[in-house]
Amino acid sequence: MNAEFMQAFEQLGKEKGIAPEILFDAIEAALISAYKRNFSSAQNVRVALDRDTGEIHVYARKAVTEEVADPRLEISLAEAQDIDPRYVLEDVVELEVTPKNFGRIAAQTAKQVVVQRIREAERGIIYEEYSSRESDIVTGIVQRIEAKNVFVDLGKAEAILQPSEQIPGELYRHGDRIKTYIIEVKKTTKGPQILVSRTHPGLLKRLFELEVPEIHDGIVEIKSVAREPGLRSKIAVHSRDENVDPVGACVGHKGMRVQTIVNELKGEKIDIVKWNADPAKYIANALSPAKVVAVDVNETEKVSRVIVPDYQLSLAIGKEGQNARLAAKLTGWKIDIKSESQVQVQELV
Repeated sequence: MNAEFMQAFEQLGKEKGIAPEILFDAIEAALISAYKRNFSSAQNVRVALDRDTGEIHVYARKAVTEEVADPRLEISLAEAQDIDPRYVLEDVVELEVTPKNFGRIAAQTAKQVVVQRIREAERGIIYEEYSSRESDIVTGIVQRIEAKNVFVDLGKAEAILQPSEQIPGELYRHGDRIKTYIIEVKKTTKGPQILVSRTHPGLLKRLFELEVPEIHDGIVEIKSVAREPGLRSKIAVHSRDENVDPVGACVGHKGMRVQTIVNELKGEKIDIVKWNADPAKYIANALSPAKVVAVDVNETEKVSRVIVPDYQLSLAIGKEGQNARLAAKLTGWKIDIKSESQVQVQELV
């Protein structure tokens, strides 16, 4: 290998973010394997690669011993002192054994090592980039579907949307542009594996952060999110500025902001409710759109009893209990809903 060859390696290493010394060390290690493989050598060898000229020297390393059991690994004290009188027992003598045609093998090996290291470095860069974006939204294009897994092209990498992370009933077609939420980035032998979700509550939260400037600026805070993907969600918001209505900010002018998110989630209904430090008021808000008459709370057990007008009972509970279930998930409280008539009957009894 000549000096120009070495400069090219060094330049390539810098461009790909690999320290040249790491690259050269890796080449030397690979050359040792190449020497042993091509020259059937069981010797203990060291390869020295001149960083400036590209010259390669192979040295057999032999331990100085009284009696030589294996001449490939050992040298007698007398032979060692013939080379240099200063050698003593247990020293290591290095004898050059560079083959004449080793340059061609070395160049080929060096190229393979550089290509491999660059591939590893690029994988490492992609891993670092996406692992730092866990719990963030990425936009990608549906590339293919295999065994119900949807593979999404993110540009530099490919993400996997597994069946458990897909919105029930949502169809994915080749070329569709979709937003997904990064839940995990794993290191594998084939490079980083990026797992994304369309069902995670974090997706809804990040969509609001992107769509509502007041949330992005920290004026409005998302306190809690509860989702039944593809069907309905509830989000509790709070304003740090009393002059800013948190619900209105999230809904937007003529409902434009929330409608953009509903469209992204293919029609998933979203209830935006006002968070309150008072559990009773918070629970009442969480049961929106139902109207609540009264809320009794047991703070020790985090259990509440909610009273609603008779005509609001089915609305408060929701289809198959969905509204009550989401309100309980949003607030973290167990909610028992009763109509006014039911309460009156219980009191009479």
